[in-house]
Amino acid sequence: MRVLGLETSCDETGVALYDSEQGLLADALFSQIEQHRVYGGVVPELASRDHVRRAVPLVREVLAEAGCALQDVDAIAYTAGPGLVGALLVGACTAQAMATALGIPAVGVHHMEGHLLAPMLEDTPPQFPFVALLVSGGHTQLVRVEGIGRYELLGESLDDAAGEAFDKTAKLLGLDYPGGPEIARLAEQGQAGRFVFPRPMTDRPGLDFSFSGLKTFTLNTWTQCQQSGDASEQTRADVAHAFQHAVVETLVIKCRRALKQTGLKQLVIAGGVSANTQLRQSLEAMLAKQGGRVFYARPRFCTDNGAMIAYAGCQRLLAGQHEGPQVRVHARWPMQALPAI
Repeated sequence: MRVLGLETSCDETGVALYDSEQGLLADALFSQIEQHRVYGGVVPELASRDHVRRAVPLVREVLAEAGCALQDVDAIAYTAGPGLVGALLVGACTAQAMATALGIPAVGVHHMEGHLLAPMLEDTPPQFPFVALLVSGGHTQLVRVEGIGRYELLGESLDDAAGEAFDKTAKLLGLDYPGGPEIARLAEQGQAGRFVFPRPMTDRPGLDFSFSGLKTFTLNTWTQCQQSGDASEQTRADVAHAFQHAVVETLVIKCRRALKQTGLKQLVIAGGVSANTQLRQSLEAMLAKQGGRVFYARPRFCTDNGAMIAYAGCQRLLAGQHEGPQVRVHARWPMQALPAI
């Protein structure tokens, strides 16, 4: 089965063609970062309008790269949520229109399920069951995964997601949007140990997260540095290093607890923050000590992309799931509500 995948949940338009026997045939992505950078964050209306401009040309580009015609597509998968409603509607309407014209099925895909399954696109994918750490701009969750659609939420962020905390901290430090890569870049120049930040909610049992207090602690530290006349670029780098180290160590501690609680040895990390080098290295070191293994997608499939949507949609289509002609999207959508296959 050849499935065309469309991702338009936020500020990146992703299209991919996945074959259930041959694997990923082609994919393309257009990022809107430059358009939103001037505003310091995503402007939903601008995002929606740009998806309208990019979706069909990217479909043509992917089909050309794969050497296929539109008539060679057997089904279409699209991101149905969670995300920005206007942006989601662009992908949903495009997918449903093409599916209706071609007389083929369409299926709405959960955005975070797409991220969770992205490592399955690699040469050595994880085997069920495993623990998944989903870390992105909108989500920080620990999930026990028994199979596709068989998810048990172990813990989640009670306020800011990790990626959101990175973006907000970068902004208060005067860095460009998006904040995650900027913090990581600056942190490489930072001096370890100059500042020590708290590891929130690690001194109590449980697997939930909270990053808003850490963000406030960072703001207070940076403000004190400015007031004392020590706001040099090196100090900024030292603060970035301390912040990133605190976030990473907090995530590692919670992952260790989740693995111990479930008795599992496989950990999947997915979502935009999973591309963070320090996070990957720290989790790999932790799993190596425990005789386990960590899995993640290649960097270009960590952020939003069409390949993960095409793959996840293909699995559900093969199981006989598809949508009617109605266009339905979800700004919020609990992953545990998904049917198992």
